[in-house]
Amino acid sequence: MGSTAFYLVVLVCETFRMPVVTMSEMVAALRATVGKRGMPEEDLRALADYLMSFFGFETEAIDNNLDVADRDVFYMLEEEGLLTTRQEEVMIKKGKMWRIHYWILRVERIKAFAKPQRPKTDGDAFAVYNTLPDDIWTRQLPAR
Repeated sequence: MGSTAFYLVVLVCETFRMPVVTMSEMVAALRATVGKRGMPEEDLRALADYLMSFFGFETEAIDNNLDVADRDVFYMLEEEGLLTTRQEEVMIKKGKMWRIHYWILRVERIKAFAKPQRPKTDGDAFAVYNTLPDDIWTRQLPAR
């Protein structure tokens, strides 16, 4: 039974690619967002490690696991577009509604930030010559 269950999990994972953010992708995404404000590379790596410690291989983390300082960091990363939130309401035995808040990695956005950005090039590399005055081509350099 154990090997069958393992096979089923592997089969499901192979069929439905689960989005996983790697550490290098997270560092690159942080570099492209908060890194532009001057955060040193060492701090970016520490922040990525810190953030990934809450998520692991999942895309959601429950808000109850965070303290006030953690939540402040998560709000900052939400402003940068790397995280978002959702909430769920559950009826508990006493007849009351219980709200559960989740933080969600914006996987596609993180992966997009992590991709190397190629510099935008003009369609016409020689267009700069069109802005020069016509007489520039008739000038001669003085003899040495």
